[in-house]
Amino acid sequence: MTAGLAARSMTEKFKPPHTLRCMEIWGGSGKFENALSLPGMDVWVYSRPYAGAEHGGDIHYISTCGSGRVTRYVVADVSGHGQQAGEFSNRLRGFMRKYINQLDQRQFARFLNEEISTWARGGIFATAVLTSYFAPTDHLLVSNAGHPAPLWYHARERRWEKLCPEIGQTSGELKTRSWTYGNLPLGVIESTEFSQFAVRIEKDDLVLLYTDSLIEAANSASLQLGERGLLALVGSLDGTEPDKFINRLIGVISDYRSGAPSEDDMTILLLHHNAAPHPRQSIGEMARVFGKMLNVVKV
Repeated sequence: MTAGLAARSMTEKFKPPHTLRCMEIWGGSGKFENALSLPGMDVWVYSRPYAGAEHGGDIHYISTCGSGRVTRYVVADVSGHGQQAGEFSNRLRGFMRKYINQLDQRQFARFLNEEISTWARGGIFATAVLTSYFAPTDHLLVSNAGHPAPLWYHARERRWEKLCPEIGQTSGELKTRSWTYGNLPLGVIESTEFSQFAVRIEKDDLVLLYTDSLIEAANSASLQLGERGLLALVGSLDGTEPDKFINRLIGVISDYRSGAPSEDDMTILLLHHNAAPHPRQSIGEMARVFGKMLNVVKV
């Protein structure tokens, strides 16, 4: 049995899907291997702290807003492990609860950064990618705080690409003044501003959120996989079977490492757009909510 097959056999089955309730926040920094059912989305989560620790430096949270039409996905990588990361995870959950109905994602990121900066006082920070899915229009909004870019699988074309501002509709451009800092990790500088961009996803599209252990996986010659290598690996996998995708990805990365264990925490979120019916909303209501998310309508 190859290293990749061994990795797949250990992670063969996810738990039955959990249906996220309105205003619920789900996730953490511990060991997870679960599936979720959300408006318009199937979600699979795989998270393993390094060396079997109870808590790692990777954090993931998924939440729904009061309307049930907006779901938010956060993946963060904390500059620490163990108890420190566990405390950060608890704080982040509390901050997400506080701002769960904040539709403007740039504001959401700014509020998180201010809260974390005040609490951590320069002692801890985290890279993060924040995404919000608006079910009525199938738009995904993305903000990045110094984190590896997500990957997007176009089901109709059967191809993967980086999910970055160049391919989306950008809103909230950063100011050009010299004192403004943009898209830095959370907790570094309290005055950081964040941008966002939006893409419209189609039925059976996939979005892969992950932490840097994937792109920092090294082979026997100490060559790291990198973003291009990861894109090549996911491109070699079958994107039409999302329920098996994470297990297969773990397997090929293990093969790339020649079976050597990961040297860091590993977290992977796979979003699958199932195009299921969403809560009904008038055209005016949809325009207003999406306008708030893009920061073109005042909250």
